[in-house]
Amino acid sequence: MSSLVESGCLEADRDNGVVVYIHVQPRAAKNAFAGIHDGAVKLRITAPPVDGKANALIVEILAKMFHVPKTAVTLASGQQSRRKRFRVAGISYDVALEILATLLSRCK
Repeated sequence: MSSLVESGCLEADRDNGVVVYIHVQPRAAKNAFAGIHDGAVKLRITAPPVDGKANALIVEILAKMFHVPKTAVTLASGQQSRRKRFRVAGISYDVALEILATLLSRCK
């Protein structure tokens, strides 16, 4: 878990939530986490990067992963970039870190 903290892909947000940095690989064969890439969680998704479809799918995945409603997940930056920053409200940093560490440990 320390490498996850050191990577900087998860930060505590000032408004009772977290900020997650995501590196997206669109048009993948399946939706899956693929480790850490350049200080961000690498996420392979099936959606194409067209008309916000990829961003919408990431919101769904993050909401399900962190057990929060989709309305609690917002895109903070990176609308048209592979590197994105999402805010997730209603989850503590420690809980989010534990969930993310568990998911990423299965990537290996």
